[in-house]
Amino acid sequence: MATLKKYNLAGEEAGTVEVDDSWIDVQANGQMIKDYIVALRENIRQWSANTKGRGEVKASTKKPHKQKGLGRARQGSIVAPQFRGGGIVFGPKPKFDQHVRINKKERRHAIKFLLSEMIKSQRVSIVDDMILEAPKTQAVAGFIAKSGIVGKRILFLGESNVAEIPGEYGGGLVDIHSDKYEAFSKSVNNIPKKSFALAKNISGYDVMIAQDIVMTEAALEEIKDWLK
Repeated sequence: MATLKKYNLAGEEAGTVEVDDSWIDVQANGQMIKDYIVALRENIRQWSANTKGRGEVKASTKKPHKQKGLGRARQGSIVAPQFRGGGIVFGPKPKFDQHVRINKKERRHAIKFLLSEMIKSQRVSIVDDMILEAPKTQAVAGFIAKSGIVGKRILFLGESNVAEIPGEYGGGLVDIHSDKYEAFSKSVNNIPKKSFALAKNISGYDVMIAQDIVMTEAALEEIKDWLK
C-alpha cells in the first residue's frame, strides 16, 4: 500500500493518504500506451493547412517575358511554382475525418497505468483544499515552495462538482456548474508550466508530461471511481 503526503494550502504537512495496492500493481502493454498517446496527439491536430496549386492561383495569363531573344529560360506563366506567389507543388490540403478512435477500456487503463507510475515514484501529493477567495498567484507559488515540490511542470487536480439527480428511470450524476476553483485556476495559470484541471477532464497526455501531480482527496476518490 502506497502512502501519499498531504499538505494544507500553506504548504505544511497535514498527514498522509493511503492508496490501495491495486493502484501500485498496474501492468500495461507499452505499445498500447504509445498508441493511446499518439492517438491523443493526432486528434488535437486541426488538419486545416491549405495551399493553392498552380491551377488555383489567380493571376495574369500573359507570358512573363518573350520566348526568344533575351538569353533567358522560357517561361509560360507567372503562376508556375518557381515564381514568387506561384502555385505550391504537393502542398498540404485540408483533410477530413482524421479522428483516431480510442477504445474506452484502453483509455482508462492507460490513464490508470500512468497515474500508478507517478504514485510509485512519489510524484503525487494531496492538498486538503484549493479554494481561494480571489486569484492570488503568490499563495500558489508559496505552497509550491514550502511543500518542497521540485518538479517544474505541475498538474493540479480538483474534483468535479456533480450531484445525483433522481429521475423516473433511475436518475444519474449531473454536472453542476461551479466556480469553486475559478480563483485557484487563474492563480495557477499565472505561473509557467503549472496547470489546473478537473479530475474528470484529464487525459493520459496531461499525466505523462506532468512531473508532479497535486490533487484534492475528493479528486483522488473521483479518479478511483472512474478508473476502477
